[in-house]
Amino acid sequence: MSASRHIPTWQLRARFAAALSAMYGAEVPAYTALVAVSAAVNADHAAWHPQARRLGSLDRVTAERHGAIRVGTPRELREVAVLFGAFGMYPVGFYDLREAAAPVPVISTAFRPVAPDELARNPFRVFTSMLATADVRFFDRDLQRRVQNFLDARALFDPELIAQARGIAADGHCPAETADKFVARAVSAFALSDDPIDKGWYDELSAVSAVAADIAGVRTTHINHLTPRVFDIDELYRRMSARGIEMIDAIQGPPATPGPAVLLRQTSFRALAEPRRFRHRDGTVRAGTLRVRFGEVEARGVALTPKGRERYDAAMAAPDPAAAWPQHFPGTDRELADQQLAYYVGGDPTKPVVYEDFLPASAAGIFRSNLDAETRLGAGSDDSEYSSAWLSGALHTELLDPYALYRKAATCP
Repeated sequence: MSASRHIPTWQLRARFAAALSAMYGAEVPAYTALVAVSAAVNADHAAWHPQARRLGSLDRVTAERHGAIRVGTPRELREVAVLFGAFGMYPVGFYDLREAAAPVPVISTAFRPVAPDELARNPFRVFTSMLATADVRFFDRDLQRRVQNFLDARALFDPELIAQARGIAADGHCPAETADKFVARAVSAFALSDDPIDKGWYDELSAVSAVAADIAGVRTTHINHLTPRVFDIDELYRRMSARGIEMIDAIQGPPATPGPAVLLRQTSFRALAEPRRFRHRDGTVRAGTLRVRFGEVEARGVALTPKGRERYDAAMAAPDPAAAWPQHFPGTDRELADQQLAYYVGGDPTKPVVYEDFLPASAAGIFRSNLDAETRLGAGSDDSEYSSAWLSGALHTELLDPYALYRKAATCP
């Protein structure tokens, strides 16, 4: 077959992101409103502030998405890695949301493109969390055993889909005649299921954490949220609120400052009550609702170096981060570059390296803002040994270091 009959990985990824977005918009109509408002904010901001495009073209930023999914076991996580590998998305970074101020019983990584040219073509990312069942602070030994039995008995992905994904990843492209079907099958794996949920089991897990119930209380996985990107997240927040859409209480991440945008700011509309069916103890199936899915939006800035990240952590630890910010960060890209606080291509302050990853405190904060109850953290010490090395071993592949990727991007011509 000629090369012209092959769909390159980046085009396959673009189709996957677009198809997921269409599906999620049908499932969560408020997401469609969020996308429309984001596009309007981007167009207005780019017209008023042409320099904003140094962080990405208007087309790229408006088309950009990240998704979030949750799985239960290393086996399921490995299958996710194979599936996303077909779209040129690789695991980058380790996030331990158990250690956040609002603890969530998951560890996470992000699957995304890593080369600058691939990110420029389509930067789709999926923040992927795995339930930390081995942590006895959340799950006692009896519950660990029952959760593991439940997870071991389910299959999230069709083995044929995973096998096809493995072949596409090895080839680096997909035959044109099978591309649409492959994308459709991959998207359907993340559709919200209408299967009845065992109410007693779901409620038991909800007493530990709503996130635990969302992962191990059902027999499928689903898109938890899809996130468009905006240049001006404060304006987005105002416009969504003006439409009568209930937003969470705050924008997570760095404060709004007159200086260069750094790292990542995020917010979302509140999780909506979605209809689900529940099987009760007497065997009857009755209608109910769950609030687990929401519409997140993000604004990305320049990636910080380890030295810059230390300053960021210090500023955010202050009682008033906005007031403390000038004590830790200068007000221009030139100063950020000269003090080696952020990454710029060739050290040129007009060419910032965009932050492509996530902030665990922000992720946990948004999770918490969209839950009805706090996570229950029990007594005892954690002996689970979850770490980046553990996750790399569980994935059977290298967990890429985001700082190494930013350093490489900054030295690209």
